Amino acid sequence: MTRFSRLTSLLMIEPTCFGFNEETAVNNYFQQMVKIEDVQAKALTEFTDFVSLLRYYHIVVNVIQDTPFPPTPDSIFPNNWISFHEGGRIVLYPMFAKNRRAERKHTVLANVDELIRVREKIDLTHFEQDNKFLEGTGSMVLDRNHKIAYACLSERTHDEVLELWCKELGYTACLFHALDRNDKEIYHTNVLMCVADKYAIVCLDAIQDETEKEKLVSLLATNGQEIISINFYQMEHFCGNMLQVCNIEEQMFLVMSTQAYENLTKEQVNKIESYNPIIHSPLYTIETIGGGSARCMMAEVYS
Repeated sequence: MTRFSRLTSLLMIEPTCFGFNEETAVNNYFQQMVKIEDVQAKALTEFTDFVSLLRYYHIVVNVIQDTPFPPTPDSIFPNNWISFHEGGRIVLYPMFAKNRRAERKHTVLANVDELIRVREKIDLTHFEQDNKFLEGTGSMVLDRNHKIAYACLSERTHDEVLELWCKELGYTACLFHALDRNDKEIYHTNVLMCVADKYAIVCLDAIQDETEKEKLVSLLATNGQEIISINFYQMEHFCGNMLQVCNIEEQMFLVMSTQAYENLTKEQVNKIESYNPIIHSPLYTIETIGGGSARCMMAEVYS
């Protein structure tokens, strides 16, 4: 019988310098360079309201406040540079954008040490010297119960780094290529798919290779996960950027942004809610300027 993993809490980083990141915009086509007044203040309000909503549902959230120096406009997305695993293991990841590497601040890592008893640190950041990247649970969508790492290859997801990660963590990789409606590489896997315990939300239209698509569909079916398919428009509105979490009573929820929720069909909402309730929060500023949504803001803590 499979022993299902349960996260103990979430790690979220309170932003201090949130803003448009030109270094990531070269291949994150979800970012929009639009003028928004008081963007840091608005992002902070969205962040605070989101944390409060999660806590309302008895989900444990550990908040670490970012520091203003060096300025890190994307620090609100910690799941890209760190991941937590059972047995007190953490992984540090090689990041594509040089200014995102500064998010691995000593002050933040010191808080992580206080959060859990770190027994092993797997440091993959040396791959940055070779321009080979793997951006955490942005690059990979993890099925922790079945030890599968779903990953679409891109400038930010290198197969060599992924192979080493799987060897270290005991996972099997399901690799594929994914393109948006303009035939551009999708930079992160977690914008096109979300894997929950009994279902998966996937933009199958983004996977053009039929063999790769059939492999992914077959693997999900084998593991008893019903596929809820989303289209390009829904993916562009963050309907793939979701995370299933559990609270202190071990009740499961699917967490997403309000924009994502409003772009699901009634039938899709009903299907998801047949498995677990939905939690959604407005993250419009963060999504527009940062090009990431709810899932990107939450690093799951297993210890």
